[in-house]
Amino acid sequence: MPTSSRSAFTLGAGLSFLTAAGALLAAGAFSPLGLLNAVAPKDGYVRNENLAYGPLPRQKLDVYVPVEAKRPFRVVVFFHGGGWKSGSKDLYRFVGQALAKRGFVAVVADYGLYPDVQFPEFLSDSAAVVRWTRNNIADYGGDLDHLFLMGHSAGAYNAAMISVNPAYLANEGLTPEVISGVVGLAGPYGFNPLLYSSTRPIFEGAADAEATRPVSFVSADAPPMLLLHGLDDGTVKPLNSRRMAKRLTQAGAKATLIEYGGIGHYIILVALAAPFQGEDGIMDAAAAFIRGESVPIPAGARRNTTFSAEGEAPAS
Repeated sequence: MPTSSRSAFTLGAGLSFLTAAGALLAAGAFSPLGLLNAVAPKDGYVRNENLAYGPLPRQKLDVYVPVEAKRPFRVVVFFHGGGWKSGSKDLYRFVGQALAKRGFVAVVADYGLYPDVQFPEFLSDSAAVVRWTRNNIADYGGDLDHLFLMGHSAGAYNAAMISVNPAYLANEGLTPEVISGVVGLAGPYGFNPLLYSSTRPIFEGAADAEATRPVSFVSADAPPMLLLHGLDDGTVKPLNSRRMAKRLTQAGAKATLIEYGGIGHYIILVALAAPFQGEDGIMDAAAAFIRGESVPIPAGARRNTTFSAEGEAPAS
């Protein structure tokens, strides 16, 4: 698809900052996330901080509760990215705010990171977050019948994997049926982590590559998924989302894949922040999916239903 000169969402004068923020994130500078937190509204929600879902230092989460929306709230559990080596829930207050603004109660969680943990421990942590949410979120107005997972990059991988491989939730006494849907932003669902020096040490304890790939565990019982990916993503190639959507569709599960022209790996995350949401953007797509509404397709984006633009080569 030709890249549209118009962004996939309305940015106006803020486009240059959005692009710069994405470039800084790509370079490993996390200050842009701090800036996004600084400009995110601080009213309209209550943030309950550092709630423990386990005994370890990284087993903490924050709950963002809307103050004006009508209870019960649909629930969204968000997992941050960072290549399973970096990141913190404290950098993602702008995501918690954006979700609470839409009337959802948001759980933004940390999980164990390399080198303190390796595969599959961060997935066990992610499943434990779901268990905590199931046991406690009603106290914050959450609706247990509408519990969604959402994540960016490595966090999208975590959300997808615990949704399609029943073993992780089973260890917490749960089944994938407790998940109403998954919103994945630029997730590496199909790549082989044993092929890359940056991820090999994290996954080297896996029995084989297939044990690490969400696409290997897809079945008809998988929850509905909304997969969002930028066509300019050079970090996690769009092939990952295409492959995941293809496997879900072939298995008889529900998948919606939207690809955004002119959007890269980090811009798709920054686009969740309040100043850059615009009209019919990425946050609008996620919110519509969580509400069970038709997902908007803005200018500069497309709903991909063929999944066949690229082959099955390894995708980083």
